[in-house]
Amino acid sequence: MVTDHRQIIKRFYRLYAIKDIRATMEMFDPQVEVHPAENFIYATGKPYVGLDVVQHSIFTRMDAEWDGFSATPDEILGAGEVVIARGRYRGTYKATGTSIDAEFVHVFRFKGKKIAMWQSYTDTAQFKEAVGGQTAGARR
Repeated sequence: MVTDHRQIIKRFYRLYAIKDIRATMEMFDPQVEVHPAENFIYATGKPYVGLDVVQHSIFTRMDAEWDGFSATPDEILGAGEVVIARGRYRGTYKATGTSIDAEFVHVFRFKGKKIAMWQSYTDTAQFKEAVGGQTAGARR
């Protein structure tokens, strides 16, 4: 039976929506590669490799620095080992009170039933404006 990787990605977004980070992380291959969008405020470790690095450099930081941060897919397309999701990031940056409503495109590649690679594209200018025009490296 062929795996419908689109269903895995739907579950990924549902788990992140309820902030079940443990279960979200279990969906990744142990050596997952995450490629943030170019010029993204959290692109300092590009690419991020491995579960601990991904969890602490992306998920933990996003949830600590943003109120109501969400990634909601509007469309999920897939063929074989590749799934593409298009949707919106929303949230408010705690330090400035500035909100975002930015489109994203995520490209996922699988190894078996685990996410092995995740490439993100988004409106990085909205994020940069929300944090006060600073990049991730400048905030440290």
